[in-house]
Amino acid sequence: MKRHLTATLAAMLLAAPALAEIMVSDAYVRSSTPTSASGAAFMTLMNEGAEDDRLIAVSSDVAARVELHTHSEDENGVMRMSEIEDGIALPAGGMHHLARGGDHLMFMGLTGPLEQGSEIAVTLTFEKAGEMQVMIPVDHERKPDHGAMKHSD
Repeated sequence: MKRHLTATLAAMLLAAPALAEIMVSDAYVRSSTPTSASGAAFMTLMNEGAEDDRLIAVSSDVAARVELHTHSEDENGVMRMSEIEDGIALPAGGMHHLARGGDHLMFMGLTGPLEQGSEIAVTLTFEKAGEMQVMIPVDHERKPDHGAMKHSD
């Protein structure tokens, strides 16, 4: 019986897909004013694993709700923000930039001000890698292209 359980457990472990290895770099969060009810976070997500993954949810105690958002231009040339409902794809060996004017994390219903120099805890939930907690610095002085990584597709 013991051998059977050990063999079954080994087979299950070998058959299980490897979890994606997600890395977060150059993260920062900001609000537009000290009294803003909303804020946004930006970062680069890197999937260093051999399997595709997807960022599917975000949460933080600093806001009533946190959503994955993007900017898009309508037919009149007006930029609009909207929720990304199916998540953000992270191909194996690839990266995705969350940046101003593009995809980002949107904090709505802030529970207090995002103070310059402080850090906030954010939980990123990935389809395969599961939950990852990251500490993100508040940086209201950051320029839009500061820390931007250049790469070719």
